[in-house]
Amino acid sequence: MPRLVTVQNLARPIEQPARVKICASFLCRLRGLMFRRRLAAHEGLLLTLRRDARLDAAIHMLFVPFDLAVFWINSDMEIVDKVLARAWRLAYIPRRPARYVLEIHPQHLNDYDIGHKAQIRT
Repeated sequence: MPRLVTVQNLARPIEQPARVKICASFLCRLRGLMFRRRLAAHEGLLLTLRRDARLDAAIHMLFVPFDLAVFWINSDMEIVDKVLARAWRLAYIPRRPARYVLEIHPQHLNDYDIGHKAQIRT
């Protein structure tokens, strides 16, 4: 059974944060949200890496037929970058190293800002 968590914004609490599946294995991170028809408003993934990195935290949108709000979070739980990732784009690389990549419905794009602190809650 997948482990579900929420990622709360400590700088500005989110009334209804997305419930996201933790994706820690290479295969889970590689597949991500590919081949899904849609993403519900409060679903998503939290890709986890072993360390802060830029290239390892890069994502692609190939075979993802919908846009995503994507947030990169470092080991200090600080949002270091964010983007509205467009469907079918080749790659997005964070501006600064990150350990976590939060991929959620685009309606959540303004829930987090660069520099805010996040907290993962079970």
